[in-house]
Amino acid sequence: MSRDVFDEAEYDRRVSRTKARIREADLDAIVVADPANMNYLTGYDGWSFYVHQAVIVTLERDEPVWVGRAMDADGARATTRLSESSIRSYSDDHVHSPYDLHPMDYVAGVLEELDVDDGRIGLEMDASYFTARSYTRLQENLPDATFEDATLLVNWVRIKKSETELEYMRQAARISENAMQAGLDAIEAGVPEYEAAAAIYDALITGTDEFGGDYPSIVPLMPAGEHTGTPHLTWTDRRFEDGDPVIIELSGCRHRYHSPLARTTFVGDPPAKLERNAEIVVEGIEAALEAAEPGVTCEAVEAAWRETISQYGLEKEDRIGYSMGLGYPPDWGEHTASIRPGDETILEENMTFHMIPGIWTEDIGVEISETFLVTGDGAEPLADFPRRLFTA
Repeated sequence: MSRDVFDEAEYDRRVSRTKARIREADLDAIVVADPANMNYLTGYDGWSFYVHQAVIVTLERDEPVWVGRAMDADGARATTRLSESSIRSYSDDHVHSPYDLHPMDYVAGVLEELDVDDGRIGLEMDASYFTARSYTRLQENLPDATFEDATLLVNWVRIKKSETELEYMRQAARISENAMQAGLDAIEAGVPEYEAAAAIYDALITGTDEFGGDYPSIVPLMPAGEHTGTPHLTWTDRRFEDGDPVIIELSGCRHRYHSPLARTTFVGDPPAKLERNAEIVVEGIEAALEAAEPGVTCEAVEAAWRETISQYGLEKEDRIGYSMGLGYPPDWGEHTASIRPGDETILEENMTFHMIPGIWTEDIGVEISETFLVTGDGAEPLADFPRRLFTA
């Protein structure tokens, strides 16, 4: 079961570091709604984030408290090491309730039991599954509490990975390599886009001979033809045609840990402009990877990329990377450090980033990316896959 993914000592360290940040923020408790943060603190792993759920961490209590739908409580028992007193569940009539009930009414009751109902409580105000109504219901139920935005408190704890986390990311990289090769092999003139997507999905779940894969936080992205200037499109019923550029961005997933990878291919003989842009992207990535080492800032890594492509008259205003690792839909990013101008986050060993400096023009785009680990010696790309433009 997923409760065996990490040992108990690792969860103890995570909770301890989170409590230290809670103290620094002058809070008494935090209500965690981001499913990745819930997993990080307890190991809870289930497709239940479409209804309201939470993990509560208080300074006075050793264990976090998981709160979720009654039918998911056994999932908490199966995937976490929490004691029975730390697993709380609300009845099903709180879900899409016809009786004006809301799961946060129950969460408020748990906070009252934990004696923080008049304290300073951190909320993940910008988490994907924490809604405006969740906030207002907590306010209504706990009028004496002071609520503070603690959206990224746990995310910043997650930014440096343990050796076990890194091992799962390396395994995810092996799956990414297999899935990327499957996608590239499937793309040719006359093949429907969905068949290439199916080949990628098969490889993502099949994994390797040693271990299988999990569902990724983001579906394979596969803009093709005239749409490669738009990076976040998926696939259609359209058949690939001679003269199509195709971008593939995907990630293997192992115990919810990701290692994204992007490559670009062309059906037929690629135009000189695409070949040139791909070469520039590769040169820029290599310069940025060379600059990435402990003690430098995220913006310094981006500057190495920017200076490289500027020699060729190209500019890119978007960020070229972000911290990532553990994730659930809709995103594998940690929402903390970004490789962009103005981000003065200092790189430290065991941070992980997805560097994806795509160049998208009005008529054609190219993406080549690497997930890398910051080591004592610099940047270590996790995938071993040719860094170039492919052809079909």
